[in-house]
Amino acid sequence: MDCSSALCFILVLNFVLFASAIQVSHTNRAITIDGQPRILLSGSIHYPRSTPQMWPDLIRKSKEGGLNAIETYVFWNAHEPIRRQYDFTANLDLIRFLKTIQDQGLYAVLRIGPYVCAEWNYGGFPVWLHNLPGIELRTLNSVFMNEMQNFTTLIVDMVKKENLFASQGGPVILAQIENEYGNVMTPYGEAGKAYVNWCSSMADSLKVGVPWIMCQQADAPEPMINTCNGWYCDQFTPNNPNSPKMWTENWTGWFKSWGGKDPHRTSEDLAFSVARFYQLGGTFQNYYMYHGGTNFDRMAGGPYITTSYDYDAPLDEYGNLNQPKYGHLKQLHDALMSIEKPLVSGDVNTTDLGNSVSITKYTTKEGSACFFSNANVTTDATVSYNGKDFKVPAWSVSILPDCQTEVYNTAKVNTQTSVMVKKENKAEEEPAALQWVWRPENLDATARLGKGQVSANMLLDQKAAANDASDYLWYMTSVHLKKADRIWSNNMTLRINGSGHVLHAFVNGEHIGSQWASYGIFTYFMERQVKLKPGKNIISLLSATVGYQNYGPFFDMIQSGIPGPVELIGRNGDETLIKDLSSHKWSYEIGLHGFENRLFSSDSRFAAKWQSENLPVNKMMTWYKTTFKAPLGTDPVALDLQGLGKGVAWVNGHNLGRYWPSFIAEEGCSLDPCDYRGAYDNNKCVSNCGHPTQRWYHVPRSFINDGDNTLVLFEEFGGNPSLVNFKPISMEKACAHAYDNHRLELSCQGQQISGIAFASYGNPLGSCGSFTTGECKSQNDALKIVENLCVGKESCAIDVSEATFGATDCAADLVKRLAVEALC
Repeated sequence: MDCSSALCFILVLNFVLFASAIQVSHTNRAITIDGQPRILLSGSIHYPRSTPQMWPDLIRKSKEGGLNAIETYVFWNAHEPIRRQYDFTANLDLIRFLKTIQDQGLYAVLRIGPYVCAEWNYGGFPVWLHNLPGIELRTLNSVFMNEMQNFTTLIVDMVKKENLFASQGGPVILAQIENEYGNVMTPYGEAGKAYVNWCSSMADSLKVGVPWIMCQQADAPEPMINTCNGWYCDQFTPNNPNSPKMWTENWTGWFKSWGGKDPHRTSEDLAFSVARFYQLGGTFQNYYMYHGGTNFDRMAGGPYITTSYDYDAPLDEYGNLNQPKYGHLKQLHDALMSIEKPLVSGDVNTTDLGNSVSITKYTTKEGSACFFSNANVTTDATVSYNGKDFKVPAWSVSILPDCQTEVYNTAKVNTQTSVMVKKENKAEEEPAALQWVWRPENLDATARLGKGQVSANMLLDQKAAANDASDYLWYMTSVHLKKADRIWSNNMTLRINGSGHVLHAFVNGEHIGSQWASYGIFTYFMERQVKLKPGKNIISLLSATVGYQNYGPFFDMIQSGIPGPVELIGRNGDETLIKDLSSHKWSYEIGLHGFENRLFSSDSRFAAKWQSENLPVNKMMTWYKTTFKAPLGTDPVALDLQGLGKGVAWVNGHNLGRYWPSFIAEEGCSLDPCDYRGAYDNNKCVSNCGHPTQRWYHVPRSFINDGDNTLVLFEEFGGNPSLVNFKPISMEKACAHAYDNHRLELSCQGQQISGIAFASYGNPLGSCGSFTTGECKSQNDALKIVENLCVGKESCAIDVSEATFGATDCAADLVKRLAVEALC
């Protein structure tokens, strides 16, 4: 092998780690790997929500952040979009993803499901399942179970073929069957209970050689291990006393919906939840998500889940470190792994000190490790232990590896906050440099003539009619009227009962209105004035789904498209007449012509028929195209779509997902500082009210060519592309407010630290961008000291202490801190 000695060492090390069969089992205290009980720190990364080019960097950063395992779902509808036709290419290459995990020397947790929820379209089920005769999903139904077993077996056999289960020397140490079924199981009755037993038996029969888990399944049959999902799982107890305490989803933030606010879970609270879990006997914890990523193409579910799936995760949507969350958790992981042995095999004793304060001590022959916990929401605590007093802030946990010295407290953040910015694209002057061409979507056959491919004397559910081949489905019918008809009047309306997705209505080729809802709304009535003519009138309704429902009991049966009724209403004086059109002959057409003709692709035979003159703006159903130069450097790239309505974007034929910057986030944000104390939910610490739900869209570098590139937009609502531009994302500055006697690491993540805008040691006040010197400070000039340590370097480390900065004039009982603002 021709390689550097360092590289060879890494390759050999990973080969040794996974070269031979690994025995994975469990006790009631821990997962054991080759007989050694382990603390497992895992993070979810969904391979289709990034690109293969991103995987090595994401997994490397996960490992550097202190994780020893990566967890992923397997997405049935992505891999089997058409029955018995499979796709494991590009970012769907599951085996390549697992091997990338293996290359980094990490373990893998394979959540096959194959129902996944995950805010993913239809919960990961292929919609063709819905259309199989006699099928009922997620219950004791032979049609469904045969399909589920076929796909599950396919995945298991693929993983076995590549020797990727730990029992074969591979990285996969755990597998999951089903997903959160216990949350929705009751309405399925006895058939649901029987289905769970079948899932267990089927999975066990596959002989993967590693334990199987079932999350949120309180009655999980042996040998399944039931696990917990949620914001907090410290109080969770497995249903089997021989099973370890495992947490498959610790929600690092929350998903975002169109029209919804931006969620944020603080680093302090997330760390508190993890420390409490391990204090109270936890052995496996997984961050959902560690990297959320992007809902490319039509992956987003909901309905109304945004294209961004950032999730406020430790690695942001673009793969950057989300600081301070990433670093604060890394320090927690280091503290936990330093006491792994007592946690998994020591004697445990917990002392309740009252007022939600407790001490948990883990003891082995070699010594003891302690957790001091204060779950009080408002009151800080002083814990007296072995003749020493320890300050434990409200809603925090302190870790003392020797029960004498605090090395970590969840409320004391000693990590930098990274301020990321979208910088000007120096490759060209945008948006002025973008020269647009356009063409209209051809609506003649549908909106004007009402011609479709199939017909039925009823309104069809969109899942049945379109089989998820497109977001778009035309419902078209005709109405013959005479002026003598009683319903005829100068005050006629068309009223449509919609399913909560987007609806555009046309009468005789003229657009009469559009309507949509928001997350969690599954029905609405749309009513618009219509001007009909004597004779034949064409009513064309375009339904545009925004991701199929992905969660809940019988979620698969929630209607989509136009459930009806569709009614023509005439009003003459006090008389109102209603003509129900629901049972008329309806023609159906799947998709739009521009999608069928692949206008987004450079190899489309219609690629030459674009117009450059009279560029329309705010015109619905319009296609736009431009070329652009690749932003310089290697920083991640964001596409600014401010000024557009709703639609789909492609870069060099790669589908970036749905865009909808015109959907403004609801009100309800607080101007008060976010308080980490107290139980978190997704309505706490929200932001972005009154602004576009999502203005910026991720363009992976692997989608961009070195030379010229093509951007294509399909604008469904009507918008103005003149403001569209590309911007690289990089770090502008790093700020920190670190505690005394800790080591502060500053980094510009690949750039040099160019200057120090502020530094003060003592009791500095304020926050990033507005730090000020407090009432006391060090005798030595903190700014010059930090400049000497850091300027001109990509990263630096600072020991926060009087040994570094000199004595202060602070009171003896004051906890001193260092505030720094470093420029990149």
